[in-house]
Amino acid sequence: MKMFMLKAILLVCIMFICVLTGMQLANKGIHDMKGYEDPKFKSAFTVKENDEGKVETAILGNDVSSHDLQKKKEQLEKMETFNLFSSMGKKLADGLGAGVEKSLELITNKEK
Repeated sequence: MKMFMLKAILLVCIMFICVLTGMQLANKGIHDMKGYEDPKFKSAFTVKENDEGKVETAILGNDVSSHDLQKKKEQLEKMETFNLFSSMGKKLADGLGAGVEKSLELITNKEK
């Protein structure tokens, strides 16, 4: 019985040390992913002012201008995509609203 308890305690201690080591490695990996202690880390979104006074933006290294954003906005407005769940939600909300209005009318008319 003593040997079993000794082996069980030893196994628990080894597992505990493994868990602590794993937590330390995960913490180091998270810091490396965030860019801490990494001088080569670059920002995903940069805004600079050039010599002429114009503002330049870059997203993930690609230059973006206000004309590009305007074109994308126009494309999205032209698409007019159909969303099934959105239309179902609107119909359900309209139906429930009408049902509540009628039930309130019935309740208020009966009391008169």
